[in-house]
Amino acid sequence: MDISSLSRPFRLLVTGGGTGGHTYPALTAVRTLQGRLAAVGGTLDVLWIGTADGLEARVAPAEGIAFQTVATGKIRRSSNPLKMLSAANVKDMARVPLGVAQARSIVAGFRPDVVLATGGYVAVPAGLAARLCRVPLVLHEQTVRLGLANRKLASSATRIAVSSESSLPLLPAEVRERAVVTGNPVRPEVLGGHADKAVEALALYGFDRRLPTVYVTGGAQGAQQINGVVREVLPWLLGHANVIHQCGPGNVDELRAAAARLDPALAGRYHLTGFLGAELPDVLALADVVVSRSGAGTLAELTALGKPAVFIPLATSAGNEQAHNAQHLADAGAALALLGEVNGPALQNAVGPLLTDPALRAAMAERARTYGRPDAADRLVDVVLSAASA
Repeated sequence: MDISSLSRPFRLLVTGGGTGGHTYPALTAVRTLQGRLAAVGGTLDVLWIGTADGLEARVAPAEGIAFQTVATGKIRRSSNPLKMLSAANVKDMARVPLGVAQARSIVAGFRPDVVLATGGYVAVPAGLAARLCRVPLVLHEQTVRLGLANRKLASSATRIAVSSESSLPLLPAEVRERAVVTGNPVRPEVLGGHADKAVEALALYGFDRRLPTVYVTGGAQGAQQINGVVREVLPWLLGHANVIHQCGPGNVDELRAAAARLDPALAGRYHLTGFLGAELPDVLALADVVVSRSGAGTLAELTALGKPAVFIPLATSAGNEQAHNAQHLADAGAALALLGEVNGPALQNAVGPLLTDPALRAAMAERARTYGRPDAADRLVDVVLSAASA
């Protein structure tokens, strides 16, 4: 679609959410499309369909985006087909037709040029409504394999945007020709950090800048598993590196007690925090190695930045997607993945060579960067606009 010739606002309906992995790529795409339109004197009308208790219910209104909810159901997965027929699943599946009817009314009233669905179970009603209303539907998949919602919607999609070349052969053959590799949109502020600003903001004056810096994170809430293995090897780790440890707000006291027992010569190299906000881009700029979970958003950010990483996947992630994400990069030499028993010695064996061999770090960083797509948001906006013209 030639947006420069539009005499009215471009209308985008966004659906998806539940977690940051589905919410932030959509938000980044919205911001990018707004910027693209503003550059040619155009405007964007956007409406987000989500759930009342998902992250999107807070993020969209905070960004000034109109937000509506529909009935939907969360499918609780199990390797046992009989367990899939649990009372909770049956009850939730019965809500989907109501959600489709609600979403159809919203789509018909809003009359979007395109519907963009980024996954999560709330995307299913709105995606099906797009088909019923004959509105172009663009799916965006953040992980290597299509998530459950996007698998359900794939046959209805005008375009399917995937984050990795390796996703293409995993798509159903009948929809593969509609797929395009865009990458996973990364918030632009994440890419603009400055290492020295992190030192100032967090008062990291005890750090030895001759040593590499490790950033450890389990996400906004922290991760007991990661916290435990880091605590197990902390004196050894601080012998080889500075450490910024984002442990989650509920875990600070326990880890602070462990830090109090450190040799004073090492303690200055350890910065413990429950949560990182605006400082995160600067911390990522400072970090030479990252130890983290392997959600799709994390992978997108770290590869766009070219950061060597040791991934400890969340074992209970939907469809075991974090393990697949981590294995995908590990097979390419672009990261390391702890997929077996996760303990202190395993972490030490993985991260040790990266701390002592700058050439190894540089080689892994370069391989990671080849998988990064810092222009993913622009690519996704290109797909959205082309779907509007289809």
